[in-house]
Amino acid sequence: MARRQQKMNKQQLQTVKERFQGFMNGETQIIADEAFFNAIQSYFEIFLKSDRVARMVSSGGCSANDFRDVFKKNIEKRVRSLPEIDGLSKETVLSSWMAKFDTIYRGEEDLRSKPARMPMSAVSELILSKEQLYEMFQQILGIKKIEHQLLYNSCQLDNSDEQAAQIRRELDGRLQMAEQLAKERKTLKFVQKDMENMYIEELRSSVNLLMANLESLPVAKGGPEFKLQKLKRSQNSSFLDIGDENEVQLSKSDVVLSFTLEIVIMEVQGLKSVAPNRIVYCTMEVEGGEKLQTDQAEASRPQWGTQGDFTTTHPRPVVKIKFFTESTGVLALEDKELGKLVLYPTPNSLKTPELLPMVTPKNSQDSDLKMKLAVKMDKPPNMKHCGYLHALGQKVWKRWKKRYFVLVQVSQYTFAMCSYREKKSEPQELMQLEGYTVDYTEPQPGLDDGRAFFNAVKEGDTVVYASNDEQDRVLWVQAMYRATGQSYKPTPPSQVQKLNAKRGSTQLPDVPISQFYADRAQKQGMDEFIAADPCKFDHSALFEVLQRKTLEHRLNDSYSCLGWFSPGQVFVLDEYCSRYGLRGCHRHLCYLKELIERAEGGTMIDPTLLHYSFAFCASHVHGNRPDGIGTVTVEEKERFNEIKERLLSLLENQITHFRYCFPFGRPEGALKATLSLLERVLMKDIATPVPPEDVKKVVRRCLEKSALINYSHLSEYAKIEDALSQGTPGKRLDDVIRLAELCIEVLQQNEEHHYEAFSWWPDLMAEHAEIFWSLFAVDMDATLEAQPQDSWDTFPLFQLLNNYLRNEPLLNNGKYHTHLQELFIPLVVRYIDLMESAIAQSIHKSFEQETWQPVKNGSSTSEDLFWKLDALQMFVYDLHWPEPEFSQHLDQRLKLMASDMIEACVKRTRVAFEAKLQKLSKSTDLRVPSSVCTMFNVLVDAKKQSTKLCILEGAQEQQYHSKIDLLIEETFKEMISLLVSKQPGMDLADTYITFVRQNQDILRDKVNEEMYIEHLFDRWYTTTIKVICVWLTDRMDLQLHLYQLKTLIKIVKKSYRDFRLQGVLEGTLNSKTYETVQTRLTVEEATASVSESGGLQGITMKDSDEEAEDVK
Repeated sequence: MARRQQKMNKQQLQTVKERFQGFMNGETQIIADEAFFNAIQSYFEIFLKSDRVARMVSSGGCSANDFRDVFKKNIEKRVRSLPEIDGLSKETVLSSWMAKFDTIYRGEEDLRSKPARMPMSAVSELILSKEQLYEMFQQILGIKKIEHQLLYNSCQLDNSDEQAAQIRRELDGRLQMAEQLAKERKTLKFVQKDMENMYIEELRSSVNLLMANLESLPVAKGGPEFKLQKLKRSQNSSFLDIGDENEVQLSKSDVVLSFTLEIVIMEVQGLKSVAPNRIVYCTMEVEGGEKLQTDQAEASRPQWGTQGDFTTTHPRPVVKIKFFTESTGVLALEDKELGKLVLYPTPNSLKTPELLPMVTPKNSQDSDLKMKLAVKMDKPPNMKHCGYLHALGQKVWKRWKKRYFVLVQVSQYTFAMCSYREKKSEPQELMQLEGYTVDYTEPQPGLDDGRAFFNAVKEGDTVVYASNDEQDRVLWVQAMYRATGQSYKPTPPSQVQKLNAKRGSTQLPDVPISQFYADRAQKQGMDEFIAADPCKFDHSALFEVLQRKTLEHRLNDSYSCLGWFSPGQVFVLDEYCSRYGLRGCHRHLCYLKELIERAEGGTMIDPTLLHYSFAFCASHVHGNRPDGIGTVTVEEKERFNEIKERLLSLLENQITHFRYCFPFGRPEGALKATLSLLERVLMKDIATPVPPEDVKKVVRRCLEKSALINYSHLSEYAKIEDALSQGTPGKRLDDVIRLAELCIEVLQQNEEHHYEAFSWWPDLMAEHAEIFWSLFAVDMDATLEAQPQDSWDTFPLFQLLNNYLRNEPLLNNGKYHTHLQELFIPLVVRYIDLMESAIAQSIHKSFEQETWQPVKNGSSTSEDLFWKLDALQMFVYDLHWPEPEFSQHLDQRLKLMASDMIEACVKRTRVAFEAKLQKLSKSTDLRVPSSVCTMFNVLVDAKKQSTKLCILEGAQEQQYHSKIDLLIEETFKEMISLLVSKQPGMDLADTYITFVRQNQDILRDKVNEEMYIEHLFDRWYTTTIKVICVWLTDRMDLQLHLYQLKTLIKIVKKSYRDFRLQGVLEGTLNSKTYETVQTRLTVEEATASVSESGGLQGITMKDSDEEAEDVK
């Protein structure tokens, strides 16, 4: 049986809410990161504040463990989605979060407070003692403490022998009733006529089984174990007709007992004959056993306190104790005996210390020698009574004389009256008590030496006993009454006299203590219950009341039991049914009735428990004999059919309201068990399984109703009905979006907490969701119709719904999803048309007013254009249109639009570039304006954006991108050529070099694309060297003027060095053109150095570290 958790009540729920609210308000000392805070906030909003949780708490089916499990499942998803952190595993994070959750849940005050003593209802899950069970059922049945005490004492519930005897009497009484029913033919109405005889046999079998079970219980005893064979009773004879051939005769060895003796020697008094300093000691022995010795003591103080333990099989042992002093003589072989003592203890002997005179040797000076000691002889459990009696019988004890008798229990149904002699372990004579009836009797004439008489009578034998004490006689009769199992209860003569005297006020001294409690019970009105015969009660009706009250008590205790009884309650109810022969089907039918009534009233009942009881009853009614009972009464069948109809109605209602009957999947597995029970209830018999389509039909009907109920509850919770019928279109749209979020949340909760239970029918859950969305579609359509034309505020609603539906395999492109797409296709097309027109107009107007000031990667117009194109494409991408063909159409149209818009942007930029260059003068004062660099950047950015905005996936992926890419490349070349052509003539070397260097820096700083800068510098350098080469070629036959030579050498060398620093490759720098120029200038330099007297003033074509860089 599963251990039940502590129940959560409304007050505790409110306390938990306040603790979590305090954490979110920062009122605790708990350190938490943002992720944990968000998890707690989500848990608080969705779970703790849910009305379904409050309803679950009211039903009594919610425990602290449920709260913890829901949070744990929630954070497991969150933690799994977090990125991995080096050195910190996700399991560690989970453990840390759960520890913090437990701290918040319990609260800081609860952690500091000491646990209080558990109330009775809180310990019901534990294994209870008899006293705790008594206390529990006093509360269940409303019995006062005094009433329980009176019943307890009067019925001698603390006397196991009396209780065993009472069970034997009850079983015999049930056998008598069975025989009476067989004779009178007064049985229950059964579904078949031949079940009447079977019913009688079942009654007999059940009683015989209990007898066998009782007999199989071992009896604790000291001698060898003995076990009586199972009683064999004739089917046609009365329970008293037990022949001698079925009796098991006992042998003397079967009743051997084992006793424990404890002998404590304390001191010896009256010792005079021994010097004070002499050593004395004592020995003790049980005749036939070992001998023990005390410690040594001085004669002046002979005290010991030594205990000797002995074990014997003699009911009448002989104990010998001797007192010695050590002999001092050289020739003495033995110590001197000063006295001895012989005892004959019995279990009834006094156990307190006694001072007894010792027997001393002749001529001893110690005539008044005494020993103080205590002897305790324990009574073994299978000895029920013992003592001295006079006895006279016909078969045993044929002489009237005093004997020592022991009543021995051999097994639960076998007792023997045995007489013993001294120092004998086996009885001298014995008599089995089975079949005898014991009673009080008057003194018998001719039998002397006895005051209080009683006898044991059996067919063919009578044994007369006499005791010297009235109280002893009462004890003997009570013990033998329990042993015989007789139905007649003997009444002491003294009690009869008292009753005849009309309740005299003086309590006679020989009346047993049970009579004293019976008198008290009579005064309290309890005598009727004490004297009642259990066999004459209608235990079926009584058990129904007992079970109902026990269930009511169980449901009101502090545990979330879900209808399950506690172990102690199950034990008591099982014992009741077994002892009084209750039919198992009746028990479970009553249980089902009570459970269904509680479940209909809103109490949480475990469907597994309902399933167990229903399966038991169904098996019984259909003849499968789950408890060995093959008879089926008409009443049982009728009640079963009634219960079946009620249970089916209950299950359908619970499945229909599954979100509210099993909120957040709690209790765990309950919904799945409910569906399993539904399948079991729909079966027509125990062997034929129900067709799957029948179960599916019922579940489909329930889920159809559930969709309407869930949506109605959701609309009521969100207060949507009034909001949608009035208010502005914007307010109505906001309400519908909020309602859509709640609908998605509901379906996600269904999938998370209930999908596993409905996993047998995933198509039914899809139908349920479609019906749910169809109800939402009515409100959605009405809201969309009320929106103004060309309003784009509805797109968030589509994105919200589509993002959920497209990720649900059973709902993707389903009925509602298709309806949603049909509503929004015209809006999407209209939106793209308007955006395309607006972008085209923006390009036309913006380029006319463009100032070409640098903005980010280009100009303000290009940035705005590319942002709009990207935003439009991202908008359509974020729609995640589920239908492939329309999605491809949208993508293709947007790529084409982007290609056209970028093409227009490039062309307008080239026109503006050419116009700008025409306004610039061709001189060394020319500096490249920032606007020209911005135009270059626009083209660079256009090339980058085209790779993102114009590439299509699939066969046409290069169509638009290749076209615009080719256009941009051609435009770049043209613009570079135009810019290079604007370089001035080489009138002055230093001025020209300054012009080159400054414009190189401008271009390097303001043009964003490195590739195009390098291309521009390559083109510039090549053009410069080519111009010089052509100029020198035209003057091949003429010698250069010294000034021309110096200017050209500076220009060539500085250009070579500057462009190399700007990254122009060696292959370009050392081209054939450059080599031609270098050769001509070197020859001219050599000629000038010979002919010119002033020389070149250090200017040379040779590379030299000494060349002055600052020569002007």
